[in-house]
Amino acid sequence: MDQAIKDLWNKLPTPLRNRYFITAIAFVAFMIFFDRHDVLTQINLQRTVNKLEQDKVFYQEQIEREEEQRLDMEINKERFAREKYYMQRNNEDVFIIKDENK
Repeated sequence: MDQAIKDLWNKLPTPLRNRYFITAIAFVAFMIFFDRHDVLTQINLQRTVNKLEQDKVFYQEQIEREEEQRLDMEINKERFAREKYYMQRNNEDVFIIKDENK
């Protein structure tokens, strides 16, 4: 049995018999597959970061658009009230025309 193991060991290429090489391979395998910060975790975290950055850009655009609408509403309060809430002045008729294409 002991001789069979030695024969098998001697048949391995020289780099595979080096204990530092074996230790390095074991360390790399541990870091890739078993560590708390393994490769799959890092890939998932990067995907999450990318999605959050896209969401951030989207929400910043939404904020800018809403801010423009708010400023427009403050400047044109009467127009806003007439268009959104169908308000009218005394002795005035309001006709609502809806565009069917929208």
